[in-house]
Amino acid sequence: MKMMLMRRLLVLLAVFLSLSHSVKSQQTKRLNQGWEFLKGDLGGVWEAMRPVKEGSSESVPIWSKVSLPHCFNAQDAVDPDLNYYQGPGWYRTNLTIENSYKNGRILLHFEGAGQKTAVYVYNTKVGEHVGGYDEFTVDITDAVAAFKKEKVFNEQFKGQVPIAIRTDNSRDLEMIPSSLSDFNVYGGIYRYLNLVYTPPVSVDKVFALAEVDAQGKKGTLNISGRFYNPTQVGTVNAMVTVKDPFGKIIYTLKSEVTSFQSKNDLAKININKPKLWSPDAPNLYTVELSVATNGETHTNIEKVGFRHFEFIRKGPFHLNGKRLLLRGTHRHEDHADVAAAMTEDMIRTEMLMMKDMGVNFIRLGHYQQSRIVLNLCDSLGIMVWEEIPWCRGGLGGEVYKDQARRMLTNMIEQHYNHPSVIIWGLGNENDWPGDFTTFDEEAIRTFMKELNTLSHQLDPTRNTAIRRCDFCKDIVDVYSPSIWAGWYRGIYTEYKEVSKKEFDSVDRFLHVEWGGDSHAGRHSETPDDALSKIKKAESADERAGDASLFGGSARVSKDGDWSESYVCNLIDWHLKEQETMPWLSGSAYWPFKDFSTPVRPDNPVPYMNQKGVIERDFTKKEAFYVFQSYWTDKLMAHIYGHSWPTRWGDVGEAKMLKVYSNAEEAELFFNGQSMGVKKRNSQDFPASGLRWMVNYKEGVNQIKVIAKKGKETVVDELTQNYQTAKWGKPAKLILEKIADADGEITIQVKVLDANNVLCLDAKEYVNFNLTGDGKLLDNRGTSSGSKKVQFYNGRATISLKTNGGKSVASAKADGISTVFLNL
Repeated sequence: MKMMLMRRLLVLLAVFLSLSHSVKSQQTKRLNQGWEFLKGDLGGVWEAMRPVKEGSSESVPIWSKVSLPHCFNAQDAVDPDLNYYQGPGWYRTNLTIENSYKNGRILLHFEGAGQKTAVYVYNTKVGEHVGGYDEFTVDITDAVAAFKKEKVFNEQFKGQVPIAIRTDNSRDLEMIPSSLSDFNVYGGIYRYLNLVYTPPVSVDKVFALAEVDAQGKKGTLNISGRFYNPTQVGTVNAMVTVKDPFGKIIYTLKSEVTSFQSKNDLAKININKPKLWSPDAPNLYTVELSVATNGETHTNIEKVGFRHFEFIRKGPFHLNGKRLLLRGTHRHEDHADVAAAMTEDMIRTEMLMMKDMGVNFIRLGHYQQSRIVLNLCDSLGIMVWEEIPWCRGGLGGEVYKDQARRMLTNMIEQHYNHPSVIIWGLGNENDWPGDFTTFDEEAIRTFMKELNTLSHQLDPTRNTAIRRCDFCKDIVDVYSPSIWAGWYRGIYTEYKEVSKKEFDSVDRFLHVEWGGDSHAGRHSETPDDALSKIKKAESADERAGDASLFGGSARVSKDGDWSESYVCNLIDWHLKEQETMPWLSGSAYWPFKDFSTPVRPDNPVPYMNQKGVIERDFTKKEAFYVFQSYWTDKLMAHIYGHSWPTRWGDVGEAKMLKVYSNAEEAELFFNGQSMGVKKRNSQDFPASGLRWMVNYKEGVNQIKVIAKKGKETVVDELTQNYQTAKWGKPAKLILEKIADADGEITIQVKVLDANNVLCLDAKEYVNFNLTGDGKLLDNRGTSSGSKKVQFYNGRATISLKTNGGKSVASAKADGISTVFLNL
């Protein structure tokens, strides 16, 4: 109990610490407000700057007001009627700029913008960047000084400095990632943009290498720095300060810097028995580097952690001298209503949900992600595989390669200090052709070797890895083959056998990407039926065309029901097997959250990869609780089916009720009667033995479970209807209002047969529309937030804003008469 309380306190502390991680300057301001945006291109930057009287017909094109971060694919990425926009977009604002540092520098620090960026002060281009995911800085000092001498500075812009930024996510074969990738290549300033003031000399980067032996007794901390000194100041004073996890100063060193090399060695510190970093105790030390000149100081603050990790050759993963099973998932930078432009609060919510599910490892797919994510991984104790976006398509020319080299360098340097990072990923699915007339395996091998060497030169302490490119698996330190047992190929009971075969073929094995799609709210009484069509597979890899819902051999991804019921069984089997695989380093489920993709227009929610354990708006699916039952210590119990309002079957037919729990035992009550106590046994599939056969009555049924671990108990309750009437072909729709609060209405459409029986296995698409004053809350990429969506158990819902007026909603399915509802 005391240990669990301590872990909860550490999580809360982690959230606080993440707020102040990697401070770059005492004078940094997020530029969130006061922006205007134009979707499309301009004839030149002057069109963003020229004076036009307000309301004049000459004030075209029309700009819209936005706040940052902003992604211009926030809606169209999941609009079922459109291809998402790939092209240029412009942003503009006017800034009040006053640098208090004498002869100081003025910087625009981009935490990420997609995919090509050009920056202007008035009509002067001051910088550009290629790459949508690494950070970059543009020095606008000289351009601002020059503009302040112009008459328009005071006359037109009233003492403010106009800034224009052009971003562009146009398709470009000589850029990574490929547009063949199974995720959107978003556009916009979709991470935070900061205005930074510094003295003439500032800290550009701190490299703090914390190492410890496997026994955790001897730690060393090597600190070096890179300084930004564009005006060639001759001498500065540097000061290094190191604090332990409790904030106590354990080291200080003052020195004089006269040579500004690319990297200056500053300090080497020996620390006996350092407080180790781990998922259970993510202890972080603080490294501060200050530079001072002429009485002005600039400080950079970094967090580091001491940990020793090793992927054992032909064996499991060790952290700090002990075996640790990596319990992982994946993350795309994507969310309902904002796409890639997730706020810090959204990111924190997502990462805390992962921790609450029991995650200790994450692969960031398939690109460098926000510093906020890495800070939270450090403070929450989540180990990281982070990779560059060399993803699918083949290999381009020198421009293409230069971008990959540059992005690998930037990723390693920018995230070098994070103790959470254990793997640098060099590529994903590089065996997937399509962007070029030739596909040269040997050329790909040669470039992969180059990136592997570069990674180890930049950071010899971390491993390199790739996923799914067998002809390169001997190059990197750790390899993950394609294993999708029970989804794209084979059946899930083959998982251990197939994994062991792949494990034996490489020195260091880690299984990332497994799972299956589930349409949130869809459940099945016979979820494993499709497995009878599937032949035993020699391998369980994903092959060309397997993601298609049409043609090819039988596979669950095409022939299954896409129910939450099936995916819970698949996950349950994988997790129980992993407990009996002592050689396994770990795995990472794909992914944590549903995300948008341009290559899946025919999915139940169009343009969505629906393999997440939560929906795109943080709504938990049932699978979340399966993971919790295996991976967490805090007592939990969850009756399967909270999003399954109506079950079906014959009168008197025995039905299985499952409870996912980490309890020692649980007692189920069905309609007030005890169904007995069951003991948990992780190897008793399904639901670790916590399952009961019950006879539902027609209509409403009450279900309750009381789960126990020691003296602790937890309760979960559920109400479900039971339908015995058999249904025929879908024949009619019923549209009704089911919620109305604070100007937001939720409507539900049901599909019935000719005898008015609910068609509980209907999979047809329904299209919602609205006419009048209101607005549909659609294009969210969720089962309850899409204007085109497949039914789930005979129903579908969507919400709308009334805007204080009247509207008429409609629902339409092919071959069935459209229905209307006055609101």
